[in-house]
Amino acid sequence: MNFDRNTVIGFVALALLFLGYFMYTSKEQRAFQAFKARQDSVAAAARPKVDPALAYADSVRTDSLRRAGATIGFTGDSSGVESRLTVSNKVMTITFSNRGGQPRGVELTGFKAPDSSNVKLGATAFDKLTYEVVSNNRTAKVEDLYFAGNVAKQADGTQTVTYRVQAPGGALIHQYIIHPDDYFIDFNLSVEGAPQLLQNNEINVTWQNRAVQAQRDLAYEKGQSFIAYREDGDYDYKGIGSGGDMNFKSLNWIAVKQQFFTSTLIAKDNFSSGSIDYKTGASDNPSDKTVVEAVAHLKLKLPASGTAPLALYYGPTDYKVLKKYGNDMKDLVNLGSGPFAFVKYINRLVIIPVWDQFKKLTSNFGIVILLLTLFIRLLTSPLMYPSYLTSAKMRILRPELEQLKKKYPDQQQYAMEQMKFTREAGVSQMAGCLPGLLQIPIFISLYNFFNSNVDLRGKSFLWAPDLSQYDSIVNFGVKIPALGDHLSLFTITAVLTSFFISLYSMRSTPTQDNPVMKYMPYIFPVIMLFIFNKLPAALTWYYTVSNIITLLIQFVITNWIIDHDKVMAKIEANRKAPKKQSKWAERMAQMQEQQKKLQEQQKKNRGI
Repeated sequence: MNFDRNTVIGFVALALLFLGYFMYTSKEQRAFQAFKARQDSVAAAARPKVDPALAYADSVRTDSLRRAGATIGFTGDSSGVESRLTVSNKVMTITFSNRGGQPRGVELTGFKAPDSSNVKLGATAFDKLTYEVVSNNRTAKVEDLYFAGNVAKQADGTQTVTYRVQAPGGALIHQYIIHPDDYFIDFNLSVEGAPQLLQNNEINVTWQNRAVQAQRDLAYEKGQSFIAYREDGDYDYKGIGSGGDMNFKSLNWIAVKQQFFTSTLIAKDNFSSGSIDYKTGASDNPSDKTVVEAVAHLKLKLPASGTAPLALYYGPTDYKVLKKYGNDMKDLVNLGSGPFAFVKYINRLVIIPVWDQFKKLTSNFGIVILLLTLFIRLLTSPLMYPSYLTSAKMRILRPELEQLKKKYPDQQQYAMEQMKFTREAGVSQMAGCLPGLLQIPIFISLYNFFNSNVDLRGKSFLWAPDLSQYDSIVNFGVKIPALGDHLSLFTITAVLTSFFISLYSMRSTPTQDNPVMKYMPYIFPVIMLFIFNKLPAALTWYYTVSNIITLLIQFVITNWIIDHDKVMAKIEANRKAPKKQSKWAERMAQMQEQQKKLQEQQKKNRGI
């Protein structure tokens, strides 16, 4: 195996692994989009036509009758009219409703949605948290009860919202504790007179949540979203691509996780069991901004105290924020999963600490990425330098290799002579594969890091308005297969610099007769154009900088570090010295010799 083939192997391996990774992360979404389109079309055709005015009137009558029957025996807010109150801290504003005594929406004051309003979580008509109680032999849903509420503020800035509704023989109390600078809401659910209000002292909680588009590219956001949970002490998740349902036992928490935000319901003493059904929005309906819609049914055993300690988290998927809550909530930040789960340790132990240090130096996140790139290249330089050195030597030796190629036109004979020649020059035969293969775990770790790093959201750099999303300089107006409806400028810079690396590397190897081998290194940059076009600008900017560094290193080594005369003198000295092949070289030479003899025998058999 000669050097130019090793170089090609490196490029091919890198391309195939990149393709495999992106196919792995998106295959469920692609399959579901086709299924959902068919499903929505069938449902729309079969849906009966109803007069909107009649439907509205009927729903009002039904709702009134249901509430009148369900609330018999409960006294809270005697007006029977929904009222809302808002509570704010440094990071969010929460709207509470007396109907059901629950939050009706959270606005994150530090994050903007695509329409420039604050990002909202749990704020649609679909969102609710409810359960059933029994009064006067009737079953009532908590969502239909009107609670009496009040707000108390402590000296440290903590605010407590308490809702209470009285019932014969007991009462329901919902207490929410909002901390001054936190997204975490403590939620104490108390039932006084539980034997009269509950069956078997259990609460069957229904939690509904609809995640609404918070990123410019809804399809890409869906691909980065999932249902996450902690069951039996272990964290797990499932992508939303095909929709579905799951059953649980001993569930600590469950979350509807978008790309950068999450809505989470937590039972500090665990739900005894539960299930969840979820589906995505209609992909063929531009007005449907739903990322995923989930309904969880959870069974909660009420403790002897009568108070079940719960919690709610509506906020960003920030690794440092979630880590302090324990219970594997930090895993909501997808830093590596599936067959590439090992890269999360690269992110946690190396990338995140270094990133945090560089953030302290500048508020320009494009510069932070540049510094991170320099750090990674410095860290990997001991492993990469020998391959750069080999590439530079091969470029110097190219004239001699071209002469060998002319002298030995037979490919097998040429390969043996090339191996011998490069060994005498002190050139590693396998070093050509190393640069490409070493980039794979680093690239995948950074792919996950930049896709989940909420620090980048909304941060601009050069022409990119948001480093957490692709930077579009051309919008086609229509979707081009595999490419999308736009063209990213940072993707172009990454592709061009990759092409220059390929061009520079091929100048160090003899001319190829095989057109596939000859043009393969140039094909990889073209593949990158389709893979990278939808990726965050942060990642394509990193790749651009990394490629520029590679080109500079190779240029400096070739022109100022490698001495052509010394390399040739070493070759002459090695030729005169006693030869001792490695076992690998001996086996390779034997295999090539056997293959040569086999080809010669085949020619004789054919009468050539």
